[in-house]
Amino acid sequence: MMASRHSPSRPVRSARSVRSAAGLVGLVFLVVALLGFVPGVTTGVDEMTFAGHDSGAELFGVFQVSVLHNAVHLLFGVAGVVLSRTAATARAFLVGGGLVYLLLWLYGVLVDLDGDANFVPVDTADNWLHLGLGAAMVLLGLVLGGRRPRPPGR
Repeated sequence: MMASRHSPSRPVRSARSVRSAAGLVGLVFLVVALLGFVPGVTTGVDEMTFAGHDSGAELFGVFQVSVLHNAVHLLFGVAGVVLSRTAATARAFLVGGGLVYLLLWLYGVLVDLDGDANFVPVDTADNWLHLGLGAAMVLLGLVLGGRRPRPPGR
């Protein structure tokens, strides 16, 4: 007998997919956070500042980082791993975190990259990464998260 389109396994697969995606995104954030302090992977580690646009450290020689920037990656990583435990929290992490990264992209576009307001710090490469990352996270959360179940009686 063929399974119907509305078989019970479909929501289970969807829940597993969104949880896996959130966990994977969280693990990537954790790895990136740690790599942000590794000499060779991050150039200018000795020039890294806590925050501010004058940090001389660049992850992969491209993305400007600071201790604060790496700490944000660490927090997002922990959040992704912890929130991947249920489908609802995994979806919230992907969509909410993605929106935060889209706001960070907007911040990077609007702020003077050489000014004091660029405390994160971000640069042009970071801006493009934040745009892509934010869009991908929101998309993953919406597509893999599926529809929320309707309450009984509706």
